[in-house]
Amino acid sequence: MEGLPIETRRLKLRLMRASDLDPLLDIFGDSRVMASFDAAPFTRQQMAGWLERNLKHQQVHGYGLFSVILQSNGVLIGDCGLEHMELEGEQVTELGYDFRSDYWNQGYATEAAAAVRDFAFNELSLSMLISLIRAGNEASRRVSEKIGMRLISELRIHDISYWKYGVLREDAA
Repeated sequence: MEGLPIETRRLKLRLMRASDLDPLLDIFGDSRVMASFDAAPFTRQQMAGWLERNLKHQQVHGYGLFSVILQSNGVLIGDCGLEHMELEGEQVTELGYDFRSDYWNQGYATEAAAAVRDFAFNELSLSMLISLIRAGNEASRRVSEKIGMRLISELRIHDISYWKYGVLREDAA
């Protein structure tokens, strides 16, 4: 697909691969990361299921959640990308991200999210992106706001409160 991999000053975002299982388990097997989902760390089997779902999304759409690689050392430090879903009866595209806790607070999530936002608007010509952030996750809220997203609403999904953030293509320019 045109525009891939996506490169920033410090990061390379590429299509996810089945061989990313163990590095992704370093993220989703971390209790600090999973606390933002109010969930237990993933087992290897749960991680394999999550990865398989993303690879299927990638096959259908040509993209999904990208693996985020640190250019300086080639280490997979996170995922950041796009997921099509139905929300409140309409089709939307969510920009989501997850990073290893030992790489938090260094601007990587913002750098990756801004690059994915630009890819979505400039390469895919999407008109709007949303992010669903668990209510109370201030770090993710700040990332969304730094890339131009604004709070649209608060909603409950499966009895969990979320902040719905969004940005229109014309507002991201």
